[in-house]
Amino acid sequence: MEHYIGLDVSLKQTAICVVDRTGKIVREGVVSSDPEAISAFIKAHASHVERIGLETGPTATWLWTEMRKMALPVICIDARHAKAALKMQINKSDRNDAVGIARIMQCGWYKEVHVKHLDSHAIKALLVSRALLVKIKRDIENQIRGLLKNLGLVIGRAKMNTFSLRAVKLAEARPELAAAVGPLLKSREAIAQQIEDLDRKVLRLARNNVQVRRFMTAPGIGPITALCYLATIDDPTRFKRSSSVGAYAGLTARRYASGEVDWSGRISKCGDKLLRGYLYEAANVLLTRVAKWSTLKAWGIRLAKKTGLRKAKVAVARKLAVILHRMWIDGTEFRWSSKEAANQSA
Repeated sequence: MEHYIGLDVSLKQTAICVVDRTGKIVREGVVSSDPEAISAFIKAHASHVERIGLETGPTATWLWTEMRKMALPVICIDARHAKAALKMQINKSDRNDAVGIARIMQCGWYKEVHVKHLDSHAIKALLVSRALLVKIKRDIENQIRGLLKNLGLVIGRAKMNTFSLRAVKLAEARPELAAAVGPLLKSREAIAQQIEDLDRKVLRLARNNVQVRRFMTAPGIGPITALCYLATIDDPTRFKRSSSVGAYAGLTARRYASGEVDWSGRISKCGDKLLRGYLYEAANVLLTRVAKWSTLKAWGIRLAKKTGLRKAKVAVARKLAVILHRMWIDGTEFRWSSKEAANQSA
């Protein structure tokens, strides 16, 4: 008898439901959210398991990886797709959700989600930590600027150590203001040091990865963007076409078509926000700072003249996502072209 299993996972406990090929409930239970406990329940009550389903969530990667090591046929499904089916139930509970997921596995109405390797998650964790520290440092700087501006003291454009020197000089005439600004400057200095340490780790990872070095041959792509792309995509073969990567990064326009209505809106902004932001920054660097000419830059410049620089940056960011995927699949570096060749290809 074939069995299909649904797991509704929470941080402490997991509700399990086993159904047969007709959808009839065979066994239900609740165990701790641990791969060993879940595996023991499955082996005891579902010896002929065909599919095991769980939704995307905070512990999905860990559970999926550990259960795969135990040779269990576990499948991770999109929580949004599962919600569309589970909301048909009158009563919402962990038990009912487990039953619903089990029946989704039984009927095959699901879309499997790619679970990234733990190494990719480790790289992404490093980049997310760095991005958070950069944001905190920027917020502290804006707070200092605001405190000084209230009294007519303007720091102006200042980078690196110049910011701290200007802030201290402006606040020294007012002891009460210096008492407020001083701790913020010390916090900013400590955070800046942590960012430098993370930058060194990022550069070390980039130097030791051949594919990241290939990505960095593309204009505008630095070690942070290259590592973020590597960690987010994880496995390039999961995309049948390179053009699909642009949609995966949320850089393609939304579309609504029904009857006589058919319109395209702004970009979807689906997928990974961090990668999308880095690709946009790379496109900005390509169009405004990179002096060396290429077909991609020529295309972006023409588009900027027609639709404006902002939309051109989004389009170039999408192109970069597609080009990097093609480079990954082919194992090649970025192909440069002369200005004359780029204009001729127009």
